[in-house]
Amino acid sequence: MRDNHRKKKGKGTEPGVTRRRFLTGAGIGAVGLAAGAPTAEGATTTDSTPIIEAGETVPVTLRINGIRHRLLVEPRWSLAYVLRERLAMTGTKLGCDRGECGACTVLVGDVTRYSCMTLALEVEDREITTLEGLLEGEELGAVQRAFKEKDAFQCGYCTPGQVVAVEGLLRSNPDPSLEEIRTGVSGNLCRCGTYPNIFKAARLAADLKRAKGVRS
Repeated sequence: MRDNHRKKKGKGTEPGVTRRRFLTGAGIGAVGLAAGAPTAEGATTTDSTPIIEAGETVPVTLRINGIRHRLLVEPRWSLAYVLRERLAMTGTKLGCDRGECGACTVLVGDVTRYSCMTLALEVEDREITTLEGLLEGEELGAVQRAFKEKDAFQCGYCTPGQVVAVEGLLRSNPDPSLEEIRTGVSGNLCRCGTYPNIFKAARLAADLKRAKGVRS
């Protein structure tokens, strides 16, 4: 009825943009975009970078705790996944798996990183330190000993990430204040609430490191 009514008004009286014209134009635009988009099979991006199909692996070299590991990974795999599932380094824990709890904290260089939010390919050929890498031979490292002496854990699940976070803090600040310690471990959550003992452990670890004259 509405279209018939418009026809009776004659040419030139129909509004410039109608619902029908809008939808027709949008459809043509969508077809144009689809025609210019790459297809899944044998596709390349506009800059000729090849697209890796789902499930396809690529070679990567990871330097973890001073040892080079050459392996095949899918580009989507996180560092946490590769550490745990491909290299059996289960000292790194997975908690939230979305960068909120800090249980999976590792060091890349001397900087703390959430390994669940870091792609393995991002850190190729960079020095990665996990909880296992803080050992001094067969003995606990300074931060690990401090956590033990100050009873800085309960369930222990967050402890690996807490230990690595404190290690990273002390590498950048060998003599932190209490407030700096609080800030340094603020990205690591302890559901058991052992923060007072964690702060004490960080302080003790700083003293142990200074007395020994080493960074780890």
